[in-house]
Amino acid sequence: MKKVAWIGAGVMGRPMAGHLQAHGFDVSVYARKPEVLETMKTQYGIEKCYSTIKEAVADAEVVFVMVGYPKDVEEVFLSDDGIFANVKPGTYVVDMTTSSPSLAVRLYELGKEKGLHVMDAPVSGGDSGAKAGTLSIMVGGDREAFDACQDVFAAMGTNIIYEGGAGKGQHTKMANQIALAGAVASVSEAIAYARRTGLDVETMLASISKGAAGSWQMTNNAPKMVAGDMAPGFFIKHFIKDMAIADEEAKAAGLTMPVLEEVLEMYRELDRRGEGDLGTQAVIHYFGEK
Repeated sequence: MKKVAWIGAGVMGRPMAGHLQAHGFDVSVYARKPEVLETMKTQYGIEKCYSTIKEAVADAEVVFVMVGYPKDVEEVFLSDDGIFANVKPGTYVVDMTTSSPSLAVRLYELGKEKGLHVMDAPVSGGDSGAKAGTLSIMVGGDREAFDACQDVFAAMGTNIIYEGGAGKGQHTKMANQIALAGAVASVSEAIAYARRTGLDVETMLASISKGAAGSWQMTNNAPKMVAGDMAPGFFIKHFIKDMAIADEEAKAAGLTMPVLEEVLEMYRELDRRGEGDLGTQAVIHYFGEK
């Protein structure tokens, strides 16, 4: 498979589509904003850039979707000018948006009726992983479809795991976000504590980051917190969306998630303060730290 369509060119989608182009795939891109399409041409060398989904997916063998919210996923899949209305039978359609597991199952079933191979394949690794091509990709759907798309996934990630049937990729991502919630909040708490008790924060981080407290968040987001760099690699508003889905799914499974619920409320408070477009490292602001 060589012909790939990419729907949604945000902070992570742009470099991911760029990696596909660099690996020799024939890539076409759909985005709403003309300036984004121009960036795809000038920065990533993708000439097939379109303002309609119909044009972008016309000849595609694989279609990737990475948009913001479940409602956006529904729109690009199910609208009259969306993916399902315009791809040919046999096309592989992969939603990489972090979205609802139940929606993933619904899209899989609708796609199957149309002769399409639909997978849910959310990712982890942030903008740095997207730029480096080292994402973790968590895939739900039919095993045969997963196997058929291995080469395409490999252009964007290094840890590519088949999680099970439809929706299982999204459920795995929910588990990831539950673990992430506690990790990013605890790193910000450690920094706030260090500052208030007079520690040199960088020395403290160097001391604890290689031990049992070490984590991706401590290595990648703690330095941003210390430097006051709140540029979004992962938007607060999108993390709130993810945690809310995880909380809803947990409740549906009969579980209470006190850490998740507490961190979700912390981020909702930051969003109420107008900080939803900052990166998740801005949770340090919750403690009055800048």
